[in-house]
Amino acid sequence: MGVGPVPRVAVVVFLLRGKMVLLGKRCSSVVQSTFAFPDGHLEFESFENFAAREVKEETGLDIDKIEFLTVTNNPFHYVIIFVRAFLRDSRQVPQNLEPDNCHDWDWYEWNNLPKPIFCPWKRWC
Repeated sequence: MGVGPVPRVAVVVFLLRGKMVLLGKRCSSVVQSTFAFPDGHLEFESFENFAAREVKEETGLDIDKIEFLTVTNNPFHYVIIFVRAFLRDSRQVPQNLEPDNCHDWDWYEWNNLPKPIFCPWKRWC
């Protein structure tokens, strides 16, 4: 029996501020010009610690009340762990700390998200 592709594990953070959610317009080659939530490839740490660190690295924001939502296995050979979190301080403003990966970050109403949304996240939006 041959060995197929090995799945990777990603963590996606739904960062909420009231009825708004944080999305970034991505500029990397795979997801160019699509909107995506803060995310990253899981390293050897808890979901919560990883989510807090990844959001801080990408946006400069401190998050709190991080909770596990669900896990999906999708056709892109990714296991995706979804978490929800809230700003530690609602006065924080997102910064674009990884300009090679993202054009900018902004808050959008959950019921009026910009398009196009990065494909693997569509079922949750």
